[in-house]
Amino acid sequence: MTRAPSQWQHRELRGGLQLALQHRSTPELLAARLWIAGGSSLDQRGARGAHQLLAGLLTRGCAQHSAEALADLVEGAGAALRAEAIEDALVISLKCASSDAAQLLPLLLEMVAQPRLEADQLDIERQLNLQSLQRLKEDPFQLCHEALRQQLYGTGPYGHDPLGVEGELSAIQRADLQTLSQDLGRSGAAMVLCGVIPPGTAELLEDHLRLSPWSSAAAGTPLALDHPAAAPGLALHAEDTEQVVLMLGCRVPPLGDRDNLPLRLLQAHLGLGMSSRLFLVMREERGLAYDVGVHMPARRGPTPFIWHLSSTVDRAGEATSVLLDEWQRLLETPLTPEQLALAKAKYRGQEAMGRQTCSQIADRQALLLGFGLGDDAIAEALERIDALDADALLAVARSHLNAPSLSLCGPAEGLKAAEQAYRSHPLMSARP
Repeated sequence: MTRAPSQWQHRELRGGLQLALQHRSTPELLAARLWIAGGSSLDQRGARGAHQLLAGLLTRGCAQHSAEALADLVEGAGAALRAEAIEDALVISLKCASSDAAQLLPLLLEMVAQPRLEADQLDIERQLNLQSLQRLKEDPFQLCHEALRQQLYGTGPYGHDPLGVEGELSAIQRADLQTLSQDLGRSGAAMVLCGVIPPGTAELLEDHLRLSPWSSAAAGTPLALDHPAAAPGLALHAEDTEQVVLMLGCRVPPLGDRDNLPLRLLQAHLGLGMSSRLFLVMREERGLAYDVGVHMPARRGPTPFIWHLSSTVDRAGEATSVLLDEWQRLLETPLTPEQLALAKAKYRGQEAMGRQTCSQIADRQALLLGFGLGDDAIAEALERIDALDADALLAVARSHLNAPSLSLCGPAEGLKAAEQAYRSHPLMSARP
């Protein structure tokens, strides 16, 4: 099978910034992403949440633009601008009319090279993040997820929400963020443009970098991060709620590892749509779940592979047993030909649906560049799935899914029944 040539054009701008462009026929729209490697995984102990705080402040003034002036400029053009820190990157996103690109695109470079980081805006952004953290503490799903995060990652780079930790976030000072801002790009950066790209856009960015220099390493440069080993086990968080949230999961190889693709096929089989295995068993056949799914985000380091569901308090023990049964089944029983074919079809469909708009395409390309993967990574994966059989998926499951952790959040009586089911299940006694 001959692959279509890449639609991406690449060049390196002054200071080392990688630029990727894809021209598409859209209603005169342009999507831009500035991907800066690191994100919350580079938060220092004692300052967790610093990169998300910095990301928010980048949109609150840069160069000669105050917070109000920057907002007026962007919103006056009907554009959308945001910046956020995720586990592996700080990402600045812009969506605008192509006719406004010359005015708005340089802002992305000014935000990282000349952030204002004003004290009053820091106070506002800090308070917003603290409020978000407080809301997370009131959500049983988030409490359950946070406990599982600690089991999988401890105090390592992925061991906290990008929003940070309340006490540490409160102590971060403007000087700390100024130091962080000076390091932006040193771990790698790339800019991605997709849509109707006006002629001379690359030259415009080059000229801006000549006048206002910003240096960056090549995107995809490996990060020297120390991820401590996981600590599989059981975590219980008692809350006076009307249901019990269960999360069962472990760490698996990152995006780009050859075993990641078979695991994504298992994710599609288990948790994608109403025909998925967990939906049919846990909800349709047994009536044990309000909702059920599988979470496997793209990560540059150890990736979480998590099953999640919520159940009634009186059936929490049964739900735990059946969920562990399904996990054990995944380690013992290969998919049928029909199940495998459906999983592959779902994966292909999900990939196609995730690359329909310019924004989606820019997001995906920025991620591939940031993880050090090529333009043909998606096409290669779509080719590889044809050669994957049920035995290959079973071997990968046995290699990476043999020691899951369980996190539960809900009323004490539900947790007690779930804990009994967990400790008596054969999957636990069969652990290596």
